[in-house]
Amino acid sequence: MISSVRGEVLSVGLDHVVVEVGGVGLAVQATPATLATLRRGEETRLHTALVVREDSLTLFGFADADARELFGLLQTVSGIGPRLALATLAVLDPGKLRGALVEGNITVLTSVPGIGRKGAERLTLELRDKVTALGGGDLPAVSAPGALRAEVVEALAGLGFPAKQAEQAVDKVLADGDGHTTASVLRAALTTLGRKR
Repeated sequence: MISSVRGEVLSVGLDHVVVEVGGVGLAVQATPATLATLRRGEETRLHTALVVREDSLTLFGFADADARELFGLLQTVSGIGPRLALATLAVLDPGKLRGALVEGNITVLTSVPGIGRKGAERLTLELRDKVTALGGGDLPAVSAPGALRAEVVEALAGLGFPAKQAEQAVDKVLADGDGHTTASVLRAALTTLGRKR
C-alpha cells in the first residue's frame, strides 16, 4: 500500500496530478479542491490510497489523512467504488460528509452525482456509527456550516426565540466570516437577538 507520495508536481490535470517520486512520475487522481492547491514545479505531499484492480493500479491522493480514511470507509458500502467515493469527497468536504452521515441528512448526500435516495440511506445506515467511531475525539470543533446553523437555530429555539428570528440572527453571524464554532455562533447570535429585544 502506498500511503503517501512526496515530490515535485510535474503537471496538474482536470482530475489528476503527476508527482515525480524518485525519478518516476506518478499519476494521482484527486478532487478539484486538492488539485487547486497544487502548483507545477512546487513540492507537494499527498496522502494516498492505492486501488488495485485486475487490469489497473490507480493511486488516489488527498490533502489530509482524514479525507483518505473517509475514502476507504465509503468503499465498504455496496455500490460505492473508488470513483464514486472520490466524487463524494469532491462535492462534500470531510466535515460536511461526517455531519451528513451522522445526522442521516439524505438531502446533502443525494447532492453527489451518482448517489440516489436509496444509496444515501444505505450510506447513513452503514456508516453512521463507523464515522462517529472513526472521528472519535478528532471531530473538528468547527462544524460544517449547514450542521452548525441547524444546531444553533435549534438551541436558540430551545431558549424561547421564534424560529424565524433565530435563523436570521444565525445567518447574520455566519455571513460575517468563517471558522466559527457552535459556541461562538451561539454567543454572537444571542448578542444580536438581545439588541433586538
